Amino acid sequence: MTNVITRWLLVPLAVAALALACDDGEDSGADSVEPLRIGYLADRSGSLAELGDVISVGVELAVQHINEAGGVLGRDVELLFGDTKVNPTQGVEEARRLVEVEGVQAIVGAISSTVTLAVTESVIGPSGVVMITPSASSPALSTSNDNDFLFRSAPSDVAKGVVLAALAEEEGLDNVGLLYRDDAYGQGSAEVFINNFAGNVTAASYSALGQPSYLAELQQAASGGAELLVVIAFPGEAEVFLRESIENEVFTKFVFADATRSEDLAAKIGAEHIDGMKGTAPGSSADEPSTAAWNRAYIAQFGEEPARAYVRGGYDAVIAIALAAEAAGATDSTAIRDQLRNVVQPPGQTVIAGPEGIAAALEAVRNGEEIDYDGAASPLDWNATGDLQTGFVEIWEYRGGKIVPLESRPFDLR
Repeated sequence: MTNVITRWLLVPLAVAALALACDDGEDSGADSVEPLRIGYLADRSGSLAELGDVISVGVELAVQHINEAGGVLGRDVELLFGDTKVNPTQGVEEARRLVEVEGVQAIVGAISSTVTLAVTESVIGPSGVVMITPSASSPALSTSNDNDFLFRSAPSDVAKGVVLAALAEEEGLDNVGLLYRDDAYGQGSAEVFINNFAGNVTAASYSALGQPSYLAELQQAASGGAELLVVIAFPGEAEVFLRESIENEVFTKFVFADATRSEDLAAKIGAEHIDGMKGTAPGSSADEPSTAAWNRAYIAQFGEEPARAYVRGGYDAVIAIALAAEAAGATDSTAIRDQLRNVVQPPGQTVIAGPEGIAAALEAVRNGEEIDYDGAASPLDWNATGDLQTGFVEIWEYRGGKIVPLESRPFDLR
């Protein structure tokens, strides 16, 4: 991908530039412009590595579009990476490295709710560095000690859990089992689901550290006589307990929360076992001009639409940070934070995603105009706690081992 400046590219470029300056007699001590440094804090080698890699495509595409449009305040955006391994301790260590050693002014991440919560309360809030998560959905993040430095570019489970409950009801059953991961993500999703499902729910949780077998938890979830299991889990764990459930005929019918939206999961357990079964995930609407423009740009570059809606959220997080820095006239994190809501909400002129849209947005801000960036995924109408107030939740289906989007349902939490 062109025009994405990373840490390992800057060093050789700087050395080459220095050599040229010395050769032609130029003053090698001339002023240099420091880039806007953004960290991408994600799982790159743990149980959510598939998701971390997918979102990275959107993050890097945003950096490309910004740098092709002249960068921020006349400087490039530089992207640096941190691997959380879906471990809160590792996530905090990597966040500290990005902030204290690499000097990032903002972070996109983390991916999981548990890691995001730990990083927010240990690093983001105390250090005053803005962070936008493209995927962490636990309601607990809304009340974290973030000093207003944490935002989301994906919906909270307050929105997604309502749609998940409605989807389960649409299966025509009023008695379901629920198996969820015992962490911030699973607890929050499960609570919203239980509070919104009209029928009976028999819930069971499992250790977020992983287990060799989940048969006891499956049997507990089935103890109320349910025929359908609602799955709130990461793909690696779901692979184990879905296979156990099917082989032992505990449950053979499932409804899935967003983290298990994975074609790789279908391939590993056998696509025929979950064919026709549905789930939810963050969504978007192709009818929205910003989403349509972004989709065209993405397809032109990669030949197909992204595998996950989270890709758009990763893109939107970077774009919002860049536009806020341009509006602030500074790359200081507090200045960026103070402009974030201003560049994505009325009364400014509407600007959209995609290379042409981002170039126009940056030019408008440089000319002193107010803007309202409509995200590639959805409007970024952040409330006082950094949560999206409106957006879309996707309904999808496993079909022949592939994931087929069925519809996007709007939500409005205002």
